[in-house]
Parts: sequence; C-alpha cells; structure tokens
Amino acid sequence: MGLGGVEVRAEVGGRTVGRLADGRELVYYDDTAGFDRTAVDGRVLERAAAGAEVRRDPLTGEVVLVAAHRQTRTVSAGAADCPLCPSEAGRPSEIPAADYHVAVFENRFPALGGTAGGRCEVVSFSSDHGRSVAELPDERLATIGRAWAERTRALSALPGVEQVFVFENRGARVGATLAHPHGQIYAYPYLPPVHRAVLESARAFRDGHGGCLLCEIVAREAAGPRVVAETDGFVAYVPEAARWPYEVHLAPRTCAPDLAALDETARADLMRLYGEVLRRFAHLFGSGETPYMACWHQAPVRHRADLSHFYAQVFTTRRDVDKWKFLASSESGAGAFLNDVLPETAARRLRDASTDRSPRS
Repeated sequence: MGLGGVEVRAEVGGRTVGRLADGRELVYYDDTAGFDRTAVDGRVLERAAAGAEVRRDPLTGEVVLVAAHRQTRTVSAGAADCPLCPSEAGRPSEIPAADYHVAVFENRFPALGGTAGGRCEVVSFSSDHGRSVAELPDERLATIGRAWAERTRALSALPGVEQVFVFENRGARVGATLAHPHGQIYAYPYLPPVHRAVLESARAFRDGHGGCLLCEIVAREAAGPRVVAETDGFVAYVPEAARWPYEVHLAPRTCAPDLAALDETARADLMRLYGEVLRRFAHLFGSGETPYMACWHQAPVRHRADLSHFYAQVFTTRRDVDKWKFLASSESGAGAFLNDVLPETAARRLRDASTDRSPRS
C-alpha cells in the first residue's frame, strides 16, 4: 500500500515508516507492536520550499536563522482544524491514520533545511487533542522517549548536522501555535550559543580539574536543598543559578551523551521522572495552565569526547498565580538574566506540588 503514492514500509516492533503526500517522511511509534498505520495521505500537496537562510551577526558572531516562509504556518487552537489530530473523512490532516500513539514527520514549514542545511521534525505525542504530556501514562512516556532516541540517532547521522535539539513549547504564553500536545526536533548545521557555551565550560573543567563538569554538578545538586525528585539513575533539581522563576534540570547521575545512549530500562526510568516533573509544574499554581518549555540539551554530535553528559531543562514563564516573567531590556538587550524567585524556594514549592495525572481544576 502506498502513502501519498509512496511506498510504506511495514510495521516492525511498534514502528512504521512512510511518506506524506508531498514526500515528507512520517514515522509512527506505537506503545506495542501490531497496529496498522498504513492509511493513505489522500491530500494533493506541493512540497513547500525550505527558504531558511543562515546569517551571522558581525557584532556578536552569533548565527541567526531567517525563515520568512514560516509566517504562513498553521495556527490552530481547536480540534476542528488541528493538523495533528488523526485524519477523518472530509478532514485530512498531517496524520493520515485514524488513530496513533506517537507520530514524527518532517515539518511542512521548517526553520532549517534547503540552503541553510539541517532538518526540522514535528513530534505529536498523542492522538488526543486535549491530553497534555503530564497526563499521559508511563507506557506512552516510554514510547515518546524511544521516538526521541531513535530520531536523535537518525538525525545525528545526517551530513552536516552538529546538534540535535529536542524540545516542546506548551501553551500560547510561550509561543506554541498549536494546542495539540506536540514538540519538535531541530537538527542544527551549527552549534547554537547555549550548546557552544556548555561545551567550552566542559572543556575548561576537564582541562583544569579532570573529569566531567556535569557529573560534578549533578553530584553536588543531588546532595543539596534544591532536589525536586529523583530515581536511582536520574535526579531533577532547580539549578543554583536558575534563570527562570521555576526551572528544573533533569540529568543522569553518570555520563550519557544523549537519549540514544540509554538502554530501554534507563530511558523509561528517565521518562517517568520527566512525567512527574511536568505534573508538578502543572499543579504548581493550583489552577489555570502552567505553560512551559522543555529542552533536551544533548551532547554535540562531533564533540562527545569533550562533552559526554546530557541534561533536560524544563521552565515556565509564569512566576506566580497572576504574574509572568517577561524578557525586558536586561535579558533581551544585554543578555543579563534577573530571577524574581529564590531557587531554593522554587524547589520547595515544586516538591510540595501534586503529581496527580488528572487535569487541573
């Protein structure tokens, strides 16, 4: 059977690979094997040209991506026109199947690709439009982790890719243009500023002290007052110099360069902890949405000898029930962050927050 006129490979071990109508790759990841995900993408689509450009700021030396074609990307809050809900008769979407667990496909409006190099993918975490990642069962969290790991491995192998960045923007307050639970993966053809800075710090620590900087940080934080939650293999903590009012880092206790380096058991353990942290964020303010950004900082593809320890970062721009953190001149203009909440207080409040999976009241 063809998907958009292109061959679909059969489901193998809970994974089915095919193509959308315009030739973009689509991969389904299921919690278990045995699901038929070979529905045809019946749309007539022209492949959107990847018009991104890489430009460099001569003052700071930093790279800026210019992707004007993204001005026309889909913006949707409801299920009626959501491109990530399963396709129905008369309402085709980016997901041809009538149901799915996790789906990954090339972004139709990418910030990378073309002359810019790299690749952008969308990861839809559930077919349920109204269910957040925090509300998903452990089995689905493990499937998401498996999808992230496999995509990290595949994207790291592409020519010219320097950094694989997995992330989720949850909530309109932090810039999410779709309400459906989803994230993205950017395969950058260069090292973004944060990853370059972490790499340089890791090199300096190794040269001056020997060993791994992240191992040192994790061991110190695990023994301190800012731990939010932990397992035998992983720890979630508010960093000592948190930039955001409520910010948590999750890291393995021992070196692992990326999600692909973890075995299935360890990855499932990490994803359970990740789900717990998201639930604590969800219930932090008692009612109303807690928007967040979740960023997975993996080791640069070609610098694992210097930086072999990944970590995840989850933070919200909400700083109180009715207060928000905005990036004003000091942060946006000078790059100097100001935090309104003591990290130790943030850690205590997150420890006290509920881990209930039920929706917030």
